[in-house]
Amino acid sequence: MTVVIVGTLDTKGEEIGFARDVIEAKGIDVHLVDVGVMGDPEIEPDTAAAEVAEAGGTSLESLREGGDRGEAMEVMGDGAAAVVTRLHDDGELKGILGLGGSGNTSIATSAMRALPVGVPKLMVSTVASGDIEPYVGATDIAMMYSVADIEGLNQLSRTVISNAALAMVGMVANDPDVEVSDKPTIGMTMFGVTTPCVQTARELLEEKGYETIVFHATGTGGKAMENLIREGVIDGVFDVTTTEWADELVGGNLNAGPERLEAAGDMGVPQVVSTGALDMVNFGPRDSVPEKFDDRHFHIHNPQVTLMRTTPEENAELGEIIAGKLNGATGPTAMFLPLAGVSMLDIEGEDFYDPEADAALFDALREHLDDNVELVEMDTDINDDEFVHALVDKLDAYMRSAGQN
Repeated sequence: MTVVIVGTLDTKGEEIGFARDVIEAKGIDVHLVDVGVMGDPEIEPDTAAAEVAEAGGTSLESLREGGDRGEAMEVMGDGAAAVVTRLHDDGELKGILGLGGSGNTSIATSAMRALPVGVPKLMVSTVASGDIEPYVGATDIAMMYSVADIEGLNQLSRTVISNAALAMVGMVANDPDVEVSDKPTIGMTMFGVTTPCVQTARELLEEKGYETIVFHATGTGGKAMENLIREGVIDGVFDVTTTEWADELVGGNLNAGPERLEAAGDMGVPQVVSTGALDMVNFGPRDSVPEKFDDRHFHIHNPQVTLMRTTPEENAELGEIIAGKLNGATGPTAMFLPLAGVSMLDIEGEDFYDPEADAALFDALREHLDDNVELVEMDTDINDDEFVHALVDKLDAYMRSAGQN
């Protein structure tokens, strides 16, 4: 078994060599991928920087002549991703380790994000105590703060690097012995305000013989589900909580990007979709909400989370966007409308109850959905048992028609 270490061997050769030696002392092979651009490697790589640059679409000489650090990191990140993907596909990569500052963190984590979920990934970084979402994305990368800069070996850096190297040894040398189910897998999206719906649906689906994976619709959750659909991990989708599109449109904190709601359609995966939590946009503490929204209606979920009610105009646009995404689906797709409320807060008597805003959303979906998308309307709220059973029965019927159960 082999651990791949991705690093700039022209500047961090001593430190990466130390990590290699710790791993090899435990009987694990190491493959060094050099992503340094400007200088010669301090230790011998197994995959040279020139090969990484070529895999990224250019030559090492061109990057050196250009002197553009941003371009170099992008090219070497793409190249490293291609290299480690090949090594993994060839059975020559059991785990991946990175060491470095912001530059190599960007490059190494680009490579890590290209690998499937479950492959051990550990990044020792000077920036690991800050905002790591751009590096981790929707993958299972473990980030370890280096405490001091990774510059030379001393009692602190030796300890941190040794711990990281031994952690990687532990991950690759021990089979996690996770039970692998042959049941078809359903991806589900949930938010606090759609929890009753998803919990009941999960129980019903599991009784029908499915395995379920629930994703918290916090931006990265939606991205993770989309990625796993494309990787073939997910066989069917129970996507009732599409709230991330409200944040994408309006500018909230929990957006999943403009490609949300595309993967299932592109892959022909059966899906049932609803309008869960499209009544809200998510922000941090109340004083962090942009001033342009000061006249809007808010609900303080907790001191760290402020919810803002979507307007009829925003909901009309959301309906058109979501319809456009679903219209391109190549597999069986249904949109369910809970006419009595799209979340716990949107039912009569609760803080976000707004029939006009909901009507704008529903009308836009009715107007813009193509005939290939099955439209189901029910006079219940999204968490009502009748609504949940209808969703589950429809997805189960789709899955059985597709030979998935």
